[in-house]
Amino acid sequence: MSEVKSKGRVLVAMSGGVDSSVAAALLVEQGYEVIGATMQVWDYSSCDLEEGNGTCCSSIDVDDARAVADKLNIPFYVLNCEAKFKAQVIDPFIAAYLQGTTPLPCVDCNTYLKFDHLIRKMKELECDYLATGHYAQIVHDQAAVKILTSTDDWKDQTYFLFSIDKTILPHLLFPIGHMKKPQVREYAEAKGLINAKKRDSTGICFVGNQGYGNFVQAHANPEELKKKKGFIRRYPSGEKMAPHDGIHLFTIGQSKGLGMDFHEKLYVIKIDPVTNTVWVGDEKHLYGTELYLKDLHLLDEISPDEKLDVKIRYSVRGSPARVEQSDKGIKVVFDEPQRAITPGQACVLYRGKQLVGGGWIYL
Repeated sequence: MSEVKSKGRVLVAMSGGVDSSVAAALLVEQGYEVIGATMQVWDYSSCDLEEGNGTCCSSIDVDDARAVADKLNIPFYVLNCEAKFKAQVIDPFIAAYLQGTTPLPCVDCNTYLKFDHLIRKMKELECDYLATGHYAQIVHDQAAVKILTSTDDWKDQTYFLFSIDKTILPHLLFPIGHMKKPQVREYAEAKGLINAKKRDSTGICFVGNQGYGNFVQAHANPEELKKKKGFIRRYPSGEKMAPHDGIHLFTIGQSKGLGMDFHEKLYVIKIDPVTNTVWVGDEKHLYGTELYLKDLHLLDEISPDEKLDVKIRYSVRGSPARVEQSDKGIKVVFDEPQRAITPGQACVLYRGKQLVGGGWIYL
């Protein structure tokens, strides 16, 4: 009889990429009883993107995950999550653009699939932990469990994790959070994993090369799309400049693809979903020091006067700001003006390296 594993049983979310594969391999090496699972979430024949080439959880990715599981000699499950993915990720994504906001589907995927659906699967399989290949770190600090940023600043993914239910934190493992990407690939090669050199998934996995505007055009109700046409106006004068084919084709800060010729560079300043007006103007009008949050979710308490590092998009560094209660709701006030504060995107709060929480931007 083989020796019983002493560290517990763990379900590993395996996307078919190198990160989650290395996460699984590390846990096997560390003495956990590991079970692999891949979620099938989307039919990639509907988008202009080659399966397995920058995708996540396509049929080829499932095959790669299965091959890694076989290599590691661990059980492997494929979970059909297409209906839930459509309801919780795709449909809200389309609705957001039709409402003139810019969605962040990766957070919805984490909230409703990876750290909800898979948590239930974890319990069903009587596992002690759920592990993923996210670049983040779990730290047990006295009685509290905290999420900290990854050692790899470039790849850190804590921005997408603010909505996690904090009661499940003791059951989460992020095995590669202390590693940098080159180390992950080197480890995968040393272990002979099939996807050691596989291209990373990039952008919005289900949109592919067609662009978000074309994706919405292809999947939204045609009658709803007709209602979203309107005019581009100059901000702040109100001068009517050109008609447009739908507010879903625009996002705050956009300067290309505005559908008109003009002698100076203009940017989308704001979008009015009531009148279907897209306001464009000089770059200086993109900057602001305040925003409001809905659905604020905290992983740790914050004090009223505490200054936090706040990110309004994944690709920017945090900026000092305070979170205040106001008549309009939760308000975030920055020390310095921020460029292109975009309704629908996430505003994520940090205390140094600790992920404190976040919410959704509205103005």
